[in-house]
Amino acid sequence: MSDQTLSGLRKDYERGEFDETMAAQAPLDQFRQWLDEAIAAKVPEPNAMTLATVGANGRPSTRVVLIKGFDSRGLVWYTNYQSRKGRELAGNPHAALQFHWVEQERVVRIEGRVEFSDPVEADAYYASRPLASRIGAWASEQSEVLPSRADLVKRTAEMGLRHGLNPPRPPHWGGYRLVPDYWEFWQGRRSRLHDRICYRMQPDGSWTRQRLSP
Repeated sequence: MSDQTLSGLRKDYERGEFDETMAAQAPLDQFRQWLDEAIAAKVPEPNAMTLATVGANGRPSTRVVLIKGFDSRGLVWYTNYQSRKGRELAGNPHAALQFHWVEQERVVRIEGRVEFSDPVEADAYYASRPLASRIGAWASEQSEVLPSRADLVKRTAEMGLRHGLNPPRPPHWGGYRLVPDYWEFWQGRRSRLHDRICYRMQPDGSWTRQRLSP
């Protein structure tokens, strides 16, 4: 594809609108509404979110993870604590999340600090996963250099034999929770005049709602 072809790619957003009269008083309620609508519309992987972290060298990195729960405490996902994202969060416990529901022309951005989720909740979620995924959590040294696919398959087989049908949750695997202090809800509009409503947490724990210029 040529640069000229890329520069000509254009889409006008016409599926909806979003203004202050539509926005919930609390950002969590607005998020719940949009997530429910994405699930009901059967958009592909509505629970997929981009996670951005920053390393000790100041370089940001992103990857896609899956939200597995949310409530007034924040948004939860599960992963390997020894992965690159785990190491970066250990050094800088601030991160950003982004949902992009293309079919609905919507984006949700969330920023805040990250903490470990409840180990009891992590145990329960781990136990609910398919056996192959539970074994995979033991087998994968996430983000480390892997000589070949065959090495991964071999290690998975070894972990399967070692742990059997009821593997415990690995000590290096569990949940993170992002505790938001900033939310932004973006609805695509025509002529790039998009609707952007943000919520900022105040020192007293309340939320200030504002419209942003597109």
